[in-house]
Amino acid sequence: MAVEAPVLVLGDGGWGTALALALHRAGREVCVWSVDPDYAGEVRRSRENPRFLPGVRIPEAIGWTADRDEAVEGAGLVLSVVPTQFLRRVLEGFGARLGGRPVVSATKGLERGTLRRPSEILREFLPEEPVAVLSGPSHAEEVAHELATSVVVASEDEGFAREVQEAWSSPSFRIYTRRDLAGVELGGALKNVIAVAAGIVDGLGLGDNAKAALVSRGLVEMARFGAAEGAERETFFGLSGAGDLIVTCYSRHSRNRAVGERIGGGETLEAILASTGKVAEGVWTCEALHTAARQRGLELPITAALYAVLFEGHSPAEACRALMERPARPEEEGL
Repeated sequence: MAVEAPVLVLGDGGWGTALALALHRAGREVCVWSVDPDYAGEVRRSRENPRFLPGVRIPEAIGWTADRDEAVEGAGLVLSVVPTQFLRRVLEGFGARLGGRPVVSATKGLERGTLRRPSEILREFLPEEPVAVLSGPSHAEEVAHELATSVVVASEDEGFAREVQEAWSSPSFRIYTRRDLAGVELGGALKNVIAVAAGIVDGLGLGDNAKAALVSRGLVEMARFGAAEGAERETFFGLSGAGDLIVTCYSRHSRNRAVGERIGGGETLEAILASTGKVAEGVWTCEALHTAARQRGLELPITAALYAVLFEGHSPAEACRALMERPARPEEEGL
């Protein structure tokens, strides 16, 4: 494998930038690809990403380009950090250029319409290449400032996962391995849905008790859906499940939680999305997850309630009340 070769990071958002910095600290040569030529030029000149990760210095050694041919030149591995809803379009733009390179996906979401995970989209375009998924509690702001972070890398090719672990780990960025690629990837995607709901609880001022209950029951929903998709339930109680869920539901850095808080405070989804250039994957993952659950006959009450608020005009207070008034049942039922 080529995990020690130069790495092409697809996506110049905050998470892509933070991972580029983590790879640089681990001794890897890195080039970041941006979809916007003008903005790429601005970052190269200023050595800062003010739109997505302000206040963080980007070393001169990290390349930054919007030219696809320049981006892939010399790259031995691809790290995809493109938001899920744009990933297919980006891969179509690269065409055959990415062939022959193993891929690690750090994108968290489900594609609207197809309901596919990012790794499944990548395999459509790179069917012969090894694919791994990187996920866990890892806010970009903290990774960028070298605060201690632990994540997990999963692949059906265990050797590839171990090579990524060995080549990308550093004193501030610890990587575990796991074989359950689907579980790790779904954990990172589904926790964003629960984080939006947790933010609504904050916006409504319902308190710590309500939020803790929602997070706990949200984890059950995540594991329930994951098991139906062939993932291991135990995976959802690890870094990419419970770990990522906790940090995303409680951190001031969480975009998904912040969107929910604003909805709970009375703002509309349309106004919120129009006011920010950053992607809150949980909104669109909720739509995909709700559709998938209905198709599979799965009961995901928190997801259904959030979908009703986001896309059907239900009030957040009414949705919370409906959840509280559901028929009583034993806690272990359906776990």
